Amino acid sequence: MLALTGDDADPYTEEEAKPRTRSAPHGRAVHKVAAPEPMPRHLPSWLIPRHRKGPALQRMLPVLRRCGVSTICEAARCPNVGECFGAGTATFLILGDVCTRRCTYCAVGHGATAPPDPSEPARVARAARELGLDYVVITSVTRDDLPDGGAGHFAATVRALREALPGARVEVLVPDFLGDEHALALVAEARPEVFAHNVETAPRLYPQVRPGADYSRSLALLEAAAQAGLRTKSGAMLGLGEDVAEVREMMRDLAGAGVSMLTLGQYLQPTRRHRAVARYIEPREFAALERAATAMGFAEVKAGPLVRSSYLAGH
Repeated sequence: MLALTGDDADPYTEEEAKPRTRSAPHGRAVHKVAAPEPMPRHLPSWLIPRHRKGPALQRMLPVLRRCGVSTICEAARCPNVGECFGAGTATFLILGDVCTRRCTYCAVGHGATAPPDPSEPARVARAARELGLDYVVITSVTRDDLPDGGAGHFAATVRALREALPGARVEVLVPDFLGDEHALALVAEARPEVFAHNVETAPRLYPQVRPGADYSRSLALLEAAAQAGLRTKSGAMLGLGEDVAEVREMMRDLAGAGVSMLTLGQYLQPTRRHRAVARYIEPREFAALERAATAMGFAEVKAGPLVRSSYLAGH
């Protein structure tokens, strides 16, 4: 952990945020990141979910199964599943549960994909109606195998929700669609209340953490969505090996792309086969980042150890 000099010491000061560099041939500056400290054997106390699986989860699961729909809450092993289900919030996973990419942090499976199910939008809408949701989040695995990346399926699901739940607000959490402008237009035409796409981590880590993704492409997608009049949102996980300067630079990049909502949370290793946690960020460090993001102009910021992109999104 970062060394603190007192009870009120803030590890995310401007001095700490300055990039650390070393000299390199031809006058280039090379980013230097401190070696990770040994990780504790057990999770810190602030990472133990306060809300356990309870009656709300038991109420929701039969509806989800009966309607034949899935949630990313379960597929990605989200630590907040009990709290969010208890608040009547769920993030529906469309386009199957098999991803065409292999991000080293993600618990979603990889392999052969199936064609989109044309009945799925109606089934998602039915489940949302039966559960009485007034805020619905839709996300998907990445489907690089589809011509539009699944954008048309997103749009169809938004329209089905509008018909089944006229008063509900809809948020979409989309992949990057390989930067396809037509795919973005399909989703934008459905007019979700929030258009979300996560950059997930600092660009330096993309080759190891998000192979197949491109940081600049993600920023361009978010900027184009904002220019199309959509309210945009993005998020990242901390503890993958980034440093403070990279987090702040990422936040500035997102603000510059017109993103108005930001989420920051702690990366948790789903299984031993996934990328190891480089560092556990303390709650006060998240609080410092939340203050910094607000100062940068983000309209809404949620930053905390257990925050996820869709964490209590309707609240």
